[in-house]
Amino acid sequence: MHQPIRLFDVLAHQLEHFPKPDMLAAREEGVWKTYATAEVAALTARFAAGFLEMGVGGEPPGLEEQHKIAIISANRPEWIFTDLACQQAGAVLVPIYPTISAAELTFILNDSGARLLFVDDAEMYDKVKVLRHEVPLLSEIFSFDRIPGVRHWMDVPAAATPASETRLTDVRGTITPDTLATIIYTSGTTGTPKGVMLTHGNIMSNVEGCLPILPVDEHSRALSFLPLNHIFERMVTYVYFTAGVSVYYAESLETIADNLREVQPGIFTTVPRVLEKLFEKIMARGHALSGFQRAIFFWALRVGSQYEINKPLSPWYRLELTLANRLVFNKWREALGGKIRCIVTGAAACQIRLLKLFTAAGLPVLEGYGLTETSPVISVNGKAPRDRMFGTVGPVIANVEVKLADDGEILVRGPSVTSGYYKRPDLTAEAFRDGWFHTGDIGVMLFQKYLKITDRKKELFKTSGGKFVAPQPIENKFRESPFIEQIMVVGADRKYTSALIVPNFENLRAWARDQGVDYPSNETGLKDPKVKALYREAVNRYNQYFNHIEQIKKFELMPREWTIDGGEMTPTLKLKRRVIQEKYRDSIERLYA
Repeated sequence: MHQPIRLFDVLAHQLEHFPKPDMLAAREEGVWKTYATAEVAALTARFAAGFLEMGVGGEPPGLEEQHKIAIISANRPEWIFTDLACQQAGAVLVPIYPTISAAELTFILNDSGARLLFVDDAEMYDKVKVLRHEVPLLSEIFSFDRIPGVRHWMDVPAAATPASETRLTDVRGTITPDTLATIIYTSGTTGTPKGVMLTHGNIMSNVEGCLPILPVDEHSRALSFLPLNHIFERMVTYVYFTAGVSVYYAESLETIADNLREVQPGIFTTVPRVLEKLFEKIMARGHALSGFQRAIFFWALRVGSQYEINKPLSPWYRLELTLANRLVFNKWREALGGKIRCIVTGAAACQIRLLKLFTAAGLPVLEGYGLTETSPVISVNGKAPRDRMFGTVGPVIANVEVKLADDGEILVRGPSVTSGYYKRPDLTAEAFRDGWFHTGDIGVMLFQKYLKITDRKKELFKTSGGKFVAPQPIENKFRESPFIEQIMVVGADRKYTSALIVPNFENLRAWARDQGVDYPSNETGLKDPKVKALYREAVNRYNQYFNHIEQIKKFELMPREWTIDGGEMTPTLKLKRRVIQEKYRDSIERLYA
């Protein structure tokens, strides 16, 4: 069989080339339950036939008429079963973030016209049950966990009949790479969610473009914890299936460290925030050491932070690096299971300091870039050192074209680019001009090879003096401070640039203990003159990397972290700038009083 061309073709491909005893695995009641390739193929075929028996799916008509099935669930094998069954039945999967607000959830269910909804547990069922009267087209809600009085997902495959199973063969035959596979609603940083339409061909072309870049094969395992609702984790899952990689689902974000040691994966995908948290834990252990061990730990960090790729390293440095690996970094690798070949990160800029340290420690971090609209990968740093450059999002993948507009905006075209937004021809026309998709990101091409993102076009602001300020590079630099967890730069139409800063409370409390500073609570502790002086010192230190107009003149310390639940962050952990500006308007006004 040739390479898969529709998403569900990965099943036949894997069965033919490398049938696995553990195509998928998840912890159930304390033990890893595995699902073999043959089992997944048979189960998802019955599941798809069950959909047909219930009158959902069938030969795909036009986009508007194709039946929609929504899913709100944490990562688990049933998520993928639903996805594969939905595709084979000719229906469209609409994934929704579990952290979504009630208003956005109602909007998405109604806008997509979802007929069925799958939820993972009782808590999520209770969240959607109360909205049901507001969603007239929704006919059934199924749960992955068994909940009294709620239909279980296994009721769908159980409904399959010999007739619907025969019909499934005909329906599968009508599905082409141009058939719509999914609508993904992007919350974005403002406004109503918009539904990005992606076909089988869009996503499979991205799988094809990424396969040669990632160091994976049928002997590897992957640990999955980034939400499958996000196209990045979902597309990479199909890369894993095509390459024969076994996919193990982490129980939760809190158990990642334990799951890494148990599963011993060769790869996982992440966002910089998770890497930062991982590094904070490593640093906490380093600070807890004393004497010679502590000195060795911090010496190894200094060695790692000087690491370079594609530049000659002196014999003395190579010797130091070998020693640092033997004495310190080997423990980092063991903590991540001991078999990591690469970590892939995206969604936001990763600190160069972390990229250097992890790579020096034999844990190469490949930073990439993309959007939901591009299925998603546009560019990514490759496994070969010649295809990597710190501080960039790597070379553009083989089957995607990129050009830079006169103002530096990144324009994209290729088979992975969406045909547009569901029921929104106005937004589609705005995003596409002359056949190119306008990303809204500003970038430069270094050495005619490596793409570097410099800012979001919409996030650039102008001071009252008429000077442009790009907040992202400033924020990324300031977050290198161990005392700064989050930061948002402000100053549109103002005389100078300021910032709202969320401290790294764990490190701040440890510093306060060492310094004998009274820190009873965040509200009280942040007012202490010594704490303010600590942050003034940090701001002065990082200000020197920027020109006068970009430097932070004033700042206010925030007493609590910005979160998805609090509404300040998108599900992919980007700042919702407008929400933060509105919510903390008084704080911002004080900076300019």
